[in-house]
Amino acid sequence: MNNPFPKEFYKKRSKAWLPDVRGDFFRDQTAIIHSTVFRRLKNKTQVFFAPENDHICTRIEHVLHVATIAASICKGLNQYSHELDVEMAYAIGLGHDLGHTPFGHAGEKALNKILGGNNAFVHEINSYRQAEYLANKGNGLNLSYGVKDGIICHNGEKDEQYLEPTKTPNILDEIKNRKVVATSYEGCIMRFADKIAYLGRDIEDAFAAGFISEKDIPQDVKQALGNRNGQIINNLIIDIIENYKETDKIGFSDRTYEFVTKLKHFNYEYIYKHEKLQKYDMFCDSIIKSLFDYLMNLINKYAYDFHKYSLSEIELDLNFGNYLKDMFEFYDKSKDDNVQIVTDYIAGMTDVFALESIKQITIPKPIHFT
Repeated sequence: MNNPFPKEFYKKRSKAWLPDVRGDFFRDQTAIIHSTVFRRLKNKTQVFFAPENDHICTRIEHVLHVATIAASICKGLNQYSHELDVEMAYAIGLGHDLGHTPFGHAGEKALNKILGGNNAFVHEINSYRQAEYLANKGNGLNLSYGVKDGIICHNGEKDEQYLEPTKTPNILDEIKNRKVVATSYEGCIMRFADKIAYLGRDIEDAFAAGFISEKDIPQDVKQALGNRNGQIINNLIIDIIENYKETDKIGFSDRTYEFVTKLKHFNYEYIYKHEKLQKYDMFCDSIIKSLFDYLMNLINKYAYDFHKYSLSEIELDLNFGNYLKDMFEFYDKSKDDNVQIVTDYIAGMTDVFALESIKQITIPKPIHFT
């Protein structure tokens, strides 16, 4: 199992940098971890919005799960004389959801609808945008090509039994949808790691939320994959590693793929489409739309007159003005319109910040009397 291109191809960067003791892909890991866009993931939804329970999975925990699963699969395959780069797979896992919106997929759907639908906003593409351009005040993280390629092609929601790398290099700036597959086996592996990570963990969180109980999971699925997160992860990792003997592609055996599909359909029916989450989706849609309209009005009114933002008593106005100030050089060069700028800002919000911002623009401050 060899990647289509030489190892050095995957290490290429947009900007020159001096090599150091960390190596290329470990350097990428630290660049991601130290970025503010990564740290914001701790207050972004995985499935359950703004959970008060510290044991419920947030987006930062999810990406750590994905990174460790991808690395484990690579290690397992390397025992059979493959030459997969564990650090590259781990870095892709850490960075794959940098562009996720507040409120998880509900926030993504809300922004997509505002922008006209039809993949107008795709979190995979926004994750690449964050990593390559927006992070570090418009300087990007200068990640290697292989890691960025894995990030933009990660699409963990699509049903697929097998994957193999593309035979021609992806031009990352030209990717506009979720149909593109990564150019490396590490990127393909991470795509399966994403599926594995959310299947079992979302079930455990749904247990805690009272959405389902253990007896609700189909008996044949429990027997084949397990009924706890650790069991499901272990069984699916082993299946992918063992299945390499039958094919050069990354993927599940026929039997396992049947039960993975069945479990995913169960999760959609009993968790993601649950009445309570559907109600939260409606609130989320309203919050994102209100924030978008408010900020569009603000930037259309003040543009880059930073002094005007600073005069406001609303903290959101001040924060947005500071963001524009920090990003002025980037947006001046990129010529992005106001719609793109507001989209970038809202997509970068955490759940907590979005909720606090909507309070500021809908609930007046109390009058203080002397």
